[in-house]
Amino acid sequence: MQIATDQPARPAANGGRGDEEFHAVEGAFARMKAAHRSDPMPSCEQRMAWLDKLLGIIRQYRNEIAEAISDDFGHRSLHETQIAEIFTLITGIRYIKKNLKSWMRPTARHVMLPMRPASARVFPQPLGVVGVIAPWNYPFQLAIGPVAAALAAGNRVMLKPSEYTPRTALLLRRVIRDAFEPEVLTVVTGGADVAADFSRLPFDHLLFTGSTHVGRSVMRAAAENLTPVTLELGGKSPVLVPESFPTARAAARIASGKWFNAGQACIAPDYVLVPHGQFDAMVEHIEKSVSKAYPTLAKNPDYTSIANEKHHARILGLIEDAVAHGARKLEINPAGERLDPAERKIAPTLLLGVSDEMRVMQEEIFGPVLPIIGYESLEQAIEYVNDRPRPLALYYFDHDRARVQRVLEQTVSGGACINDTLLHFAVDDLPFGGVGASGIGAYHGPEGFETFSHRKGVFYQSRVNAAAVMAPPYGLRVDKMLELLAGK
Repeated sequence: MQIATDQPARPAANGGRGDEEFHAVEGAFARMKAAHRSDPMPSCEQRMAWLDKLLGIIRQYRNEIAEAISDDFGHRSLHETQIAEIFTLITGIRYIKKNLKSWMRPTARHVMLPMRPASARVFPQPLGVVGVIAPWNYPFQLAIGPVAAALAAGNRVMLKPSEYTPRTALLLRRVIRDAFEPEVLTVVTGGADVAADFSRLPFDHLLFTGSTHVGRSVMRAAAENLTPVTLELGGKSPVLVPESFPTARAAARIASGKWFNAGQACIAPDYVLVPHGQFDAMVEHIEKSVSKAYPTLAKNPDYTSIANEKHHARILGLIEDAVAHGARKLEINPAGERLDPAERKIAPTLLLGVSDEMRVMQEEIFGPVLPIIGYESLEQAIEYVNDRPRPLALYYFDHDRARVQRVLEQTVSGGACINDTLLHFAVDDLPFGGVGASGIGAYHGPEGFETFSHRKGVFYQSRVNAAAVMAPPYGLRVDKMLELLAGK
């Protein structure tokens, strides 16, 4: 375990995690707590300065960030990184800066007539020290995005990047150490044991992005300190296409969202529900869309590798299991290339004839594999979605407003996107988060500021007030007052 200081922690003698290392992190945490106590309400100007430092890091190192992520993946499209990690962060932080002053203002609340002329306000206040545990699939955006929201709310932040993207983690540690005082923002690096220790620190709030399985462990660890958590998890995000929507148009947008980052996104389309009558057309048009976007795969700079060997093997296992249980595999490899396993590229793959006993229909895929399922009626498709854990995202294609409203009302998902995929994540003013198995809480937009703030209700008594009227000794006067308030 290492923290963002000039002197890295000394490794344990046995090659594992040592107590000295964890004590160093505890010390950094204690210094952050002390810094918060000495300045519990950073000014708007101070928070703006912190956000400007983040923007400076992103702009100065954006090419180095893209290269580090690509190195971690084996190959990651540089353009995809610029679009999904750099551009969205710049626009998101600009949005926070534009709205921060208004978010920080106390808001007036209604006071009942007998208590007037007293007043009441909700006072947003920093929580203190926030922990952020970031994932590997978007290792920069999903680290700095929550950090920006937490700093905007006036907190100090400790960031734990993923051990699966070590070059990006080291880059984060270096650039943040150079830009920020360690009492404001610091980076802790290390493996799963470090993340476990990190989640047991008594943070004032902890945000975790990752798998549902690990999310449960993080929540259990945080519960020991009654630390509130925001869990950004995943799940099987469905796509519903009705008979009336143009199949080719839906296929193009589904393909674009599914194979962006080779499907390694928590909100990637996980399976497609399409009417039986359009099933073959959907398969054909997705195949055409993918072939147009990726005419070659092996050396194509636009087609991303699977991030590590563990997940590469897991995805291939999902395909093999589905085929063994009777699914038909349609591999989209326009140039008929042999893909070197060492480069961890998996050809876009459609799975047809899938069933519930297949692992691919039980687990989040998180890769370039897309099951397509036929349905008889929209009611049946909605029932299919509702029979499964609530997804992080739902995608529905339709121009009929009544049907769109019906699908939104009859399904529950963390977020939804109509007539496209993924793009709701990039809308700065929309909250982003899961529900049920796909997560707890949300950030982005004003919800991000609120997640990392304590909204304290404050009552302001006026100099002239009627409080004495309701004080003991009670008698006829109070009885009459109570009858009046009750409406008798």
